[in-house]
Amino acid sequence: MSKAAQLAALIGSGQAQGDKNILINGAMTVSQRATSVSSYSSDAFCTVDRFKVRVGSLGVYTVTQAADAPSGFKYSLKLDCTTADASPASSDFLFLLQAIEGQDLQQLKKGTANAESLTLSFWVKSNKTGTGQVNLRDNDNDRLVGKTYTISSANTWEYKTVTFPPDTTGAITSDNTAGISLEIWLDSGSDYEGGAVPTSWEARSQTDRNAGGNLNIGSSTANEFLITGVSLEIGDVATPFEHESFASTLQKCQRYYTTSGFNSGTSYGGGGIAMYAFTTSEAGGTVIFPTTMRAGPTIRTKDASGNIGGIHRAGGPGDVTSGVAVQWSVNAESDKVGFSGLTKSSAWAVGNMLIGVWDATAEL
Repeated sequence: MSKAAQLAALIGSGQAQGDKNILINGAMTVSQRATSVSSYSSDAFCTVDRFKVRVGSLGVYTVTQAADAPSGFKYSLKLDCTTADASPASSDFLFLLQAIEGQDLQQLKKGTANAESLTLSFWVKSNKTGTGQVNLRDNDNDRLVGKTYTISSANTWEYKTVTFPPDTTGAITSDNTAGISLEIWLDSGSDYEGGAVPTSWEARSQTDRNAGGNLNIGSSTANEFLITGVSLEIGDVATPFEHESFASTLQKCQRYYTTSGFNSGTSYGGGGIAMYAFTTSEAGGTVIFPTTMRAGPTIRTKDASGNIGGIHRAGGPGDVTSGVAVQWSVNAESDKVGFSGLTKSSAWAVGNMLIGVWDATAEL
């Protein structure tokens, strides 16, 4: 397809040229929580923002925002297996996931006769050659479509593209919940492998989710997997990756996770929380998030010694080391914008200045 035809397709689909990538942080530039986490075996967000690393009892990993990337990129998301599981149980799994809000997917026209196809493109590198599977999951209607790709050369950056067909069944709800999720499978037990790759949209079957994959990244401590330049766009052609400023990507990520310095060691220098105790159990002040969050977040505080749930009492007898709770504002919408106080029963003296850092999570 010519450049002119690609542009016409984008305009015709209603997809703006400056915002064609439906995913966030595909270049792996933002990593607010940490740049490296060792001994990781969880099902959570750990390093690179918006990419959840889902480990279900299948090995242990070091997960890194790695300075190993193809030309034109600075970072990749890297998984390095440190404890192997060569014989996973049937229900074990290992994959990457990014969920997308339904209100950001209405341009797909899913569930109509005019539904759009989607093309996924990415750069990948691994010591393992073989076949990987990537899926889109419709969370509203419990539907699934999948495609496979091949890593041909070990320890070499390779560019991959797959196109998912349109789905005329099942509209996506226009709200702030997970509409469609991208799954990038790396390993699994037999529960996810016994079926067939769902190359057309279908009612989700567990046995199809990694039916075509054989990368088995968790099978040896020699294994590693790196990925970057991940883009999901309308149409059946992969266009060049759309780079954006760090500030733009950070703001998009902060809709789901934001912090005043919660992950920067134990120091509260620079603060984030500075509130006045007007009773022995309540303190008042205002913290405004850098952007409106997806939903009212879960908020944690930290004191000067690094205790989660703690706060520092300036002018008081040391830190309150646990149990400090946030007082919300007046309604669910304003809770997305910030918070206005702290509380803990008989925890400080009237007149204490309470100082600390915080983080706020509203992930899908």
